[in-house]
Amino acid sequence: MYIGGGCVFIPLIYKKECDVVYSQFDAQLTMIGILCIIWASDSFAYLTGKSFGKHKLFERISPKKTIEGFVGGLVGATITSSIIAFYSSRETWEWIVLAVVLVVTGTIGDLVESSFKRVANVKDSGTILPGHGGLLDRLDSLVFASPFAYLVLQILDYFN
Repeated sequence: MYIGGGCVFIPLIYKKECDVVYSQFDAQLTMIGILCIIWASDSFAYLTGKSFGKHKLFERISPKKTIEGFVGGLVGATITSSIIAFYSSRETWEWIVLAVVLVVTGTIGDLVESSFKRVANVKDSGTILPGHGGLLDRLDSLVFASPFAYLVLQILDYFN
């Protein structure tokens, strides 16, 4: 339910973007943009947390995540969303709003997945991607954040 429930929204986002007045290019850019924002957030959070992380975000669930890493991920995602906006029909502020929602909900998704692993008493969620904690570790942010991305896009399109 956890994985399937979140993954259902990925094709819904694409279909919704195709159905709105945007072009197919914009629909594809939205999908790629969502992935790039999430990956930029994860990468910047990791690099910032490793370099400057002092204050734990939620030590009981994920002892290596830091507040500094979270902020670094937010900055990286915002920069990425601003670059994507340059090629998109959407306004820059819309991409930034989407980035903030993706970072917050993606981080929550990462913490939820870490909590699942703690309860199951396992370190990695699989062996398909060695050194990355498993496939679910690479997708947990997307799975959890995609329903919220869909909701944000719906709200933004409603007011446009």
